[in-house]
Amino acid sequence: MAIDLFKSFSTSLSAPATRLIAITPSDTEDLTHVTRAICVAESGLVRVQTLGGDEADFYVAAGVAFPIRVTRVMATGTTATDIRGLC
Repeated sequence: MAIDLFKSFSTSLSAPATRLIAITPSDTEDLTHVTRAICVAESGLVRVQTLGGDEADFYVAAGVAFPIRVTRVMATGTTATDIRGLC
């Protein structure tokens, strides 16, 4: 078992992610967790619905964490692949 020297600290939005989720884009299904950032393996557009309810398209570069809190990644309009959510 790994020792967590920071377990007594509260997790803020500026703290590193503690969970990773695989994201399958869907026009109808919300994610299981709200993200603090998304990462993709292949660069492209990602159409999202934000925690605030806005819909937008973003270009996300491969391997770069894009800090955004989203509740859904849409299939329609998303061209990036192998999308991960950092939570």
